[in-house]
Amino acid sequence: MTHSITAGHPLPLGASFDGGGVNFALFSQHAERVVLCLFDDQDRETRIPLPEREGHIWHGYIAGLLPGQRYGYRVHGPYRPRDGHRFNPNKLLIDPYAKSLTKPPRIHDALFGYRAGHADADLSFDRRDSAAFMPRCVVVDPAFSWGEDRPLRTPLTDTVIYEAHVKGLTMLHPGIDRPGSFSAMASDPILDHLNRLGVTAIELLPVHAFADDRFLTDRGLTNYWGYMSYGFFAPDPRYLQGGDIAEFQQMVARFHQAGIEVILDVVYNHTAEGDELGPTLCFRGIDNVAYYRLAEDRRFYVNDAGTGNVLDLDNPFALRLVMDSLRYWVETMHVDGFRFDLCSVLGRTRGAFDPDGPFFRAVRQDPVLNRVKLIAEPWDLGRDGYRLGACPAPFCEWNDRFRDQVRSFWRGDAGKVGKLAKRIAGSAARFDHDGRAATSSVNFVAAHDGFTLMDTVSFMRKHNDANGEGNRDGHDHNMSDNMGVEGPTLDPEILARRDRRRRNLMATLMLSQGTPMILAGDELGNSQNGNNNAYCQDNPIGWVRWEGADPAFLDFCRQAIAFRKAHPILRQRRFLHSQPREQDGLPDLFWRRADGAPMTLADWSDPDLCLLAAEMRMASGTPPYAALPGAVFLVFNNGPDTSVRLPDTTQGGHWRRRLDTARNGPPDERAGQVERIAAESVAAFVLCDLMQM
Repeated sequence: MTHSITAGHPLPLGASFDGGGVNFALFSQHAERVVLCLFDDQDRETRIPLPEREGHIWHGYIAGLLPGQRYGYRVHGPYRPRDGHRFNPNKLLIDPYAKSLTKPPRIHDALFGYRAGHADADLSFDRRDSAAFMPRCVVVDPAFSWGEDRPLRTPLTDTVIYEAHVKGLTMLHPGIDRPGSFSAMASDPILDHLNRLGVTAIELLPVHAFADDRFLTDRGLTNYWGYMSYGFFAPDPRYLQGGDIAEFQQMVARFHQAGIEVILDVVYNHTAEGDELGPTLCFRGIDNVAYYRLAEDRRFYVNDAGTGNVLDLDNPFALRLVMDSLRYWVETMHVDGFRFDLCSVLGRTRGAFDPDGPFFRAVRQDPVLNRVKLIAEPWDLGRDGYRLGACPAPFCEWNDRFRDQVRSFWRGDAGKVGKLAKRIAGSAARFDHDGRAATSSVNFVAAHDGFTLMDTVSFMRKHNDANGEGNRDGHDHNMSDNMGVEGPTLDPEILARRDRRRRNLMATLMLSQGTPMILAGDELGNSQNGNNNAYCQDNPIGWVRWEGADPAFLDFCRQAIAFRKAHPILRQRRFLHSQPREQDGLPDLFWRRADGAPMTLADWSDPDLCLLAAEMRMASGTPPYAALPGAVFLVFNNGPDTSVRLPDTTQGGHWRRRLDTARNGPPDERAGQVERIAAESVAAFVLCDLMQM
């Protein structure tokens, strides 16, 4: 078929259907020629040079093309790796703005711009055509009938996040059709489970189109987690049953109908093209110098992400790509927020982290993005890459200090009471600056990267042999405890201790100031057999096991989340600094010893202290319209059975025990002045008046 091309327009970037044809626009600053490649139903290729260039955008319009048209690009220019240029028109390239892709790339030597095994390595030039091994971009009409769907905008004070993998959560569920897909994620069994659990947002591991690493495919493994994106607009085709992006939109609509927000884990810090020895899939062949941050020797890449490359967000077109992608997922796909993988990379300008740099400025001023949830993973592998607490409002941040220090306390490490107190109070030393809220700390005791909650109480060391890296991958800083037996056991005493420890960890998470996040499957007792880096385990190791779930622990998780929701004192925007309140002169936070006396400096530094009690109220400075009466009294006891004196109450008031990890069911009983707190347990008391007896 003969296609007639006209000038078209430089904007918008990507392939845009207007009802009469398709406009194609591609950014490349250093290209000499850009060729559009159209594929017919027999996959025959027609090459059409884009006729116009405005600035650094190449463009053209073809009348008569319809949604469903498959295409790609070949970009001509210099191949001079020492100068940073790696153009190779023998390589079919993905449109960075493609909204749909037909399949993942299939690893083959032809994908690489150089001759694999050549003595000159990446300085050599490969003339093989990569088209047979590359996906095709697909022109789409993204119009979708959303009906009454609107962003939920759940306040962070009311948010409980559930981190999940599309395939991992659904593959082993016995009651789901089409497991492993977006449709399965939005199925009735999953939505019912999440609603009954009480979570308000699901945070999906990467769903952008991603590629597999050759070193994994050589071992028969894959990039299961998906942290190797190459298409920032396209849902990965592996999660689409019929190849229609509307399946993702339908999933979002179903979640919204169930009152659950959808947050995407996004990977804009690096791409699947890796270092100078990686494949040529998209950005490298379109304009390597413009998209990537190059080292002083421009043959090589800056590698702050530890994956071979990083995007150069000092370049306005690279930054524009990220911003356009984010807006697309909000405006067209209706997602409610983002978790930014290795966000410290995005915050780097000229190599150094800057909370007021181009990326943070662009997001904060954007009228679409500054209304959604923004969550940073505040570290990378570059110099001074650990930036916990340094991201600007309205960003929240994953708080790994919470995970490590809560685990450490319950493991019984000496001298951890003070650290636990800081985490319960919202990690104010890290986050209470520049007007940030106490919800800025995203607290978790387990996440996809590391031990599951069950494995945290069952293994002392990682068991990653299935990854094929000699158990060298994954971190060794697990802060875990096997209670005397490594791995599964039938010993009832050990099982009881593990069960109690899991309850204590979950209760601590739900009783702490901040925004809590639960790892999918933890509420079921899911194990990865001690693998703390299941990034390549697209199999039962990495999937959530629904059969054999722990119903008692699931019930407890529901109770703990419900308790948090019932008591706004536990989820405040303002930090608690033990300051007196104007309405009654009482401090908003009071740390107590078991005998009821206030904690002293000697107590805080006592390495043998293993009990912490906190009396909490609405924060000092809370305006009258938001102030609520009452208090909660929390006891975290990692020692033996202990008698604890509860705080005095005003006339007519009394304490009721409402949560206890040593009990099978939720207690609801009036407490005396002195209460027995079981060994290795958490207890929560609520201050009630005569009307609440």
